[in-house]
Amino acid sequence: MAAPVTHFEINARDGRRAQDFYSALFGWKIKADNEMNYGLVDTGVKMGINGGIGQTEQNGNPSVMFYVQVEDIQKYLDSAVALGARVIVPLTDVPGMVTFAQFADPEGNVVGLVKGPQTPPKAAKRKKKAARPKKKASRSKAKKRKKGRR
Repeated sequence: MAAPVTHFEINARDGRRAQDFYSALFGWKIKADNEMNYGLVDTGVKMGINGGIGQTEQNGNPSVMFYVQVEDIQKYLDSAVALGARVIVPLTDVPGMVTFAQFADPEGNVVGLVKGPQTPPKAAKRKKKAARPKKKASRSKAKKRKKGRR
């Protein structure tokens, strides 16, 4: 089943400075009024994806990551491990916010998984309007047309 990339994340040694930098550079609206000071990014456009900018763990390295949306995170973590990956963050639920996990691929790149449906909801079918029959010309208009032809 296909799995969409739904979120990006930029982790910096100075999260606030990174938030200010990307906000100024790209005009992103960044809301960081949560206990983790994690900046939720609204790019302001419908195309592409939104993301977040946060602080690395103490002595952590700056990084950029993307998240893939899947319905069963543990299933994908198990598959990733079977393919040579290692789990970085196990299945984790942040109540009221997100359920996620992270793994490092065989090359060491860290990828996130986020819980959500993998298929978009079906769009409501639009009812086609029945074609209206063409109105017949009134008799007076038809007579005028005939007179003009003579």
